[in-house]
Amino acid sequence: AIALAQMGAITTLVTGPTCLPDPLGVKVIHVKTALDMQDACKTALPADIAVCAAAVTDWRVETTAKQKLKKNQSDISHLVMIENPDILKNLSNLGRERPNLVIGFAAETEKVLANAKAKIFSKGCDWVIANDVSPSKGTFAGDNNTIHLVTADGVEAWPPLSKEEVGLRLASRIAETFEPTNV
Repeated sequence: AIALAQMGAITTLVTGPTCLPDPLGVKVIHVKTALDMQDACKTALPADIAVCAAAVTDWRVETTAKQKLKKNQSDISHLVMIENPDILKNLSNLGRERPNLVIGFAAETEKVLANAKAKIFSKGCDWVIANDVSPSKGTFAGDNNTIHLVTADGVEAWPPLSKEEVGLRLASRIAETFEPTNV
């Protein structure tokens, strides 16, 4: 979001709970649940570009308890889980309201490229930013990522970069895609 805003894009960041400060020059919408995030993403439309970098959990509890469930006093075996909305897939399949470029992320621990390629087709997005988040890679705890930009046309391997450098490189690739062509 910061990199896109720095390049002049009018940017809305929909974010879950975080300790990071709100970036300057970016409209920020804070959410707590996947349902809130889906609603906020729809509210932010129309948009030319959607970058879905959030790691939204796949499941949620169907019914919220009215009070805290204590370890020694609760039987949680009866909790019913239901799927959260697939925000990336929903944005990718909006029809006329669909952003011109929809980008997803694939944080994978195995078959990184195969899973990322499959995600493009299963979600309907245009690009997937894939990275290996295996514990041995230290991606979540560390600052560096080894990224692959996956499109329907192929895979572009990026060198190890800091998360900020990944953002700047992605913003540059997005800008290249939207540059007017000289005829």
